[in-house]
Amino acid sequence: MTTVGVGMVGHAFMGRAHSQAWRSVGPFFGPPLTPVMTALAGRSADRVRAAADALGWASVETDWKELLRRDDVQLVDICTPGDSHAEIAVAALDAGKHVLCEKPLANSVAEAEAMAAAAERARERGIRSMVGFNYRRVPAVTLARRLVEEGRIGTVRHVRAQYLQDWLADPAAPFTWRLDRDRAGSGSLGDIGAHIIDTAQFITGQSLVGVSALMDTFVPERPLPGGGTAQVTVDDAALFIGRTDGGALASFEATRFATGRKNSLRIEVSGSSGALSFDLEALNELWFYDRAEDDATAGFRRIVVTEPVHPYAGHWWPPGHMLGYEHTFTHQMADLLTAIADGTDPRPSFADGLQVQRVLAAVADSAASRGWVDVEGSA
Repeated sequence: MTTVGVGMVGHAFMGRAHSQAWRSVGPFFGPPLTPVMTALAGRSADRVRAAADALGWASVETDWKELLRRDDVQLVDICTPGDSHAEIAVAALDAGKHVLCEKPLANSVAEAEAMAAAAERARERGIRSMVGFNYRRVPAVTLARRLVEEGRIGTVRHVRAQYLQDWLADPAAPFTWRLDRDRAGSGSLGDIGAHIIDTAQFITGQSLVGVSALMDTFVPERPLPGGGTAQVTVDDAALFIGRTDGGALASFEATRFATGRKNSLRIEVSGSSGALSFDLEALNELWFYDRAEDDATAGFRRIVVTEPVHPYAGHWWPPGHMLGYEHTFTHQMADLLTAIADGTDPRPSFADGLQVQRVLAAVADSAASRGWVDVEGSA
């Protein structure tokens, strides 16, 4: 097999980002499998047809189940709200389709467990699955992981992670599906908190084993676009501390009320012999501190992560020519296609997604009980 037919479900924000990635991965990365944008699925015939024409999909379906019946679709890409992830992913895997599913993996631990079990069954038949934590594929973030693995900052002692947005700071901002627990599972916690949990665990190579949390909903009711109001049933902000299985202390903040912050995923990792710092709003930069340097000149120094030796960067532009948000999705597709062709397991796996889901559940439980909660499955 030299090509893989892709069927994608959903064509809004994430659907557009994934479409761009499927279009660009071949020309820039030359993966061992060439993706064919075979079919786009959406509920409205008119909207899905318009989206397919705009985004480059060859055909459309108004029922995602039709993708599973098509011999020209070998991979299903799930870009829908969380309430449909489990149904689509389990059915696709059982039908013998590779699956890429957007984060968070599911809306509950039970759903994520069912998805991970389906992924394990499919794996035995050579069918691969991956959850879309795209920020792992920021070159600076991947470089940070390499530096930690190489021991450049020594023993990890502290992790400080934030994801700050402000798109809900205005109480008049309209109600969307992301504010409905039945559709989204949770609010800032699952939407952006999942990203900093995965990013912190990815960089450090350590997993959270326990948490203590606070959560709040600042604006409990929002206007509907067509008139009237709707109750907000998710959190607006989540704060929690935690400990990793490597003994590090960690703090996390996820909020959509950080006035003036548009999309700032910040993470700083402090070790016994150095430190690393990253901010998504300057995603081509990684800041590195080496305690071994002379005190007279020691300090954080900026690494512009655009050199050919840096992760992913050599596939794009000359050094100093910056990459952006959309490139992380292309990197994701390149890694997934390579894993499928090589017969290896792509990461993050559904098992990784399940572990993040268990952390999310522990945070929610801690906020409700106002106490320390161990993460399910941790030692």
